Amino acid sequence: MAKAEIFAGNCGFSTEVETKMDGKVCKVQITSGCAAIQRMAAELTEVSPYGEISFKRAMPKTHEMGHKYCTHAACPVPVGIIKAIEIEAKLALPTDVTIKLSK
Repeated sequence: MAKAEIFAGNCGFSTEVETKMDGKVCKVQITSGCAAIQRMAAELTEVSPYGEISFKRAMPKTHEMGHKYCTHAACPVPVGIIKAIEIEAKLALPTDVTIKLSK
């Protein structure tokens, strides 16, 4: 099982993602204080990992759900979900991702 802990920033919401491969499908379990992410979690319960890692074939399901449910375009949660899927599917190493912002 791969996990992601995502703190989205100014909104103050945290999201936890757990992913588990089941054959060629990756099961996704999302827990969040954000109502929009909770609605997304109800629909995004499994994905094909190879469908999530590239924009070349089609829009990844996670990004489709982000577009459908997230009200903030800069929300890092959809990307964090994809990173956990990649790790569980052995398509990426479990390396932290950081965005440092300043003014």
